[in-house]
Parts: sequence; C-alpha cells; structure tokens
Amino acid sequence: MRVKSNKEKTPKINVITLGCSKNTYDSEVLMGQLRGNNLNVEHESNSLGKDDIVVINTCGFIDNAKQESIDTILQYSALKEAGKVGKVVVTGCLSERYKPELEAEITNVDAYFGTNDLQNLLHNLNANYKHELIGERLLTTPSHYAYFKIAEGCNRPCSFCAIPLMRGKHVSRPWEELVNEAKILAANGTKELILIAQDLTYYGLDLYGKRNLDELLRRLSDVPGIEWIRLQYAYPSGFPMEILDAMNERENICKYLDMPLQHISDNMLKSMRRGITKQKTTEIVQEIRAKVPGIAMRTTLICGYPGETEQDFQEMYDWVAETKFDRLGCFTYSHEEKTHAHTLIDDVPEEVKQERVDAIMELQQGISFEINQEKVGNTYKVLVDRKEGDFFIGRTEFDSPEVDNEVLIDAKDNFATVGRFINVKIDRAEDFDLYGQIVK
Repeated sequence: MRVKSNKEKTPKINVITLGCSKNTYDSEVLMGQLRGNNLNVEHESNSLGKDDIVVINTCGFIDNAKQESIDTILQYSALKEAGKVGKVVVTGCLSERYKPELEAEITNVDAYFGTNDLQNLLHNLNANYKHELIGERLLTTPSHYAYFKIAEGCNRPCSFCAIPLMRGKHVSRPWEELVNEAKILAANGTKELILIAQDLTYYGLDLYGKRNLDELLRRLSDVPGIEWIRLQYAYPSGFPMEILDAMNERENICKYLDMPLQHISDNMLKSMRRGITKQKTTEIVQEIRAKVPGIAMRTTLICGYPGETEQDFQEMYDWVAETKFDRLGCFTYSHEEKTHAHTLIDDVPEEVKQERVDAIMELQQGISFEINQEKVGNTYKVLVDRKEGDFFIGRTEFDSPEVDNEVLIDAKDNFATVGRFINVKIDRAEDFDLYGQIVK
C-alpha cells in the first residue's frame, strides 16, 4: 500500500488569474514562491477539495474587468459558504483599489491583499518569501514563451488611467536580476521573452538616470537560448530611438513594437494628458518605420472619451486608414473613479462608443487583409504554439500571442513540434490568419 506524502495531505492552493499579462507574471511569481515552500499549488484547477485554498488575482482596470473580478470572488465565496473550498484569498489590482469596499461587501473572503503585498500574502498562506527564488516562476503560458516584466508601476499622468492608483510609481528592475531570470527561463526551454511593463520606454530612468532599455535589450539578447525578444507597451512621448538601433543589430530582437497611442485628435490628446500632438505622433511612427524597415507596429485606441466629437472620431478614423498599422485594438472609454478624466462628463453614449469601436475595427480588418495578402508566397520563421484540430498553429516575429495574427499549418500534410521554430511558406491569407506549408 502506497503511503501518501505530506505534500498530498496538505490543502491545494489554486491560483486564479484575471486581467492582463502583468497579472499573469505576478501569479507565476507567487506560484514559484509557493512551490519553493513545498506547497501544493496549481493554476486554475477544475478540481477543488473542501480544504483547498483559492487565491484570486484580480483586475481593476476598466468596468468589464472589474465586474469579472467581482463575479469570480462571489463565485468562490459561495463555494466556501457551501463548504466546497476551505479558504478564499483575494489579491491584485481590484483589491488594491477597492479593499475597504470589498471587505464591507463580500465579508466571507478570508483576506484581501494589494499589488505590492506578496510577502504578507505568502505569510497568510503559511509560506515565507524566499529571496533566493528571485527569477524562479511557475509558468502558466506554454514553456516556449514567457511574459517578462521589467518594471512595475507608471509615472505617466494619463487622465483616463487608474494604473498608477493600483500599481504605484515606476520602479525598474535591475538588469542583473533580469538577465539572471532570462537565463533561468532559457535553461527551462523558453525561447521567446515578451517584455512587459506599464511603460517599457521609461526603463532605467529611476535606477540609472537615463532611459536604458536599449542596453537591457542587448544584454538579454546575449542570453543563450533566447531566440525572440518582443516589446510590448511602449509610450510614444519621449520614445528612445536607440531601441531601434538594438533591434537592427540583433537578429533575436523581433521587428515588432506595441505602442498604445489612444487617440490622434489634438483635442483628445491634450485632454488625455498624453504629452504629445498628432504631428509629433505621425513623425514618430514614420521615423520608426524608416529606421526599421518591415517593422510590425501594433497600437490601441480609445473611442468615446469625454468630449469626443464626431469630428474628433473622424480624424482618428482617417488617420488609421492612412497610417495602416499592422495590428490594432480598439476599446470603449471607461469612466474610472479617482482619475483626472472622472472630473469630466462622460457624455458619449455607450451605443455611440461601441459604434465607433466597430467602425475602427472594420476598417482595420480590411487593412490587415491587404497586409496579409502581400505575405502570400513569402517564407517566414514561425514559432509553433499549439496543435488545434487539424492545424498546427504558430506565429511569426510580427505577432504576439493571444492578440495578434496566427499561422495555420495543415497537420494532415505537415508535422511540427510545439515549441519549435519552423520555416513556413505562406500560400493563403485571410483577414487575420495566414495559411502555409512547412519548407526545409
């Protein structure tokens, strides 16, 4: 008869992650610490025991995300009430921002923690923070790519954004710590680092007295085994052009840049406190494309910000049509408490906000189709993410997981290994997907 180990006797800790890639990273760090304390931890397990502990890492960014977080807390607090789980703990942005309100409204949650409460959270879970585990994470993504947070918080004054309320001021992580983490990831099979922060381009100002992302990129590029480095969440104002020099020098720095612009009308940019004009934005986009030919640029835009007129929207629509971003996301404005924009009247009706989003996305669909057609007949290096149905599904260097285009390869005629790079010749293209065959 097999004797159960102590690990099997202890309650399981089930971590639920909501929100963005920064939350994904935070959950992975938390789980790495818990595993380092020899605790039984799983991510979003469907199997729960009556003594198990549920940790919900919440999002508090916009209305839909907040509602999803509240619904999830209520779901698991009801399971606790019914005796189906032992303990419910809440952490992350929502509880950082609304802890007193949550404690008053959802009283059978055992404890609430904020975004910078990792040590206290661990203590609550009978674990100790282990400094020697810095850089160790329990990946929730496929092992061949990892989100890689290089800084926390944000110093930008954007009027619509509550992130500084939840994440605090910008704090860069030392490059030595980041290089060490990259080496650990590479040793465990990670091939792609997706650099994330609230603002990548601010990196280094607080630690080194200058914007230092280009140096960090070169140091990460030197880590053996890292074949792609991808940049997300660059801020246009004060953009350090040296980044582009590093991108041109190093083959493993993807020709890809995610730069959320939010709007293009000078009226909106000024009210949004973006610190930039339409002319300057246009010049930056043109300069980036001139310095790195073939770069894929992704942006995000907001429709329905307070005071947005039909003329403001049309100006943005026309600019998107003219600029032709490779990738683009668009969102309705969310009126957030304690932000500067909350003092303004949320005067654009919800249905108008959504109509404007739909119009931009329909426009982008056509732009994406045109760009994809130009890729037919070309061969690209593709990282295989998964097998789904009759297809192997991967990405080029011009695509980030979950948000961008994918390459589909017929599994009946081709064989690929998930997590490996292959060369694919594109033979067909749709609005947001490419189809191709493996070539040797």
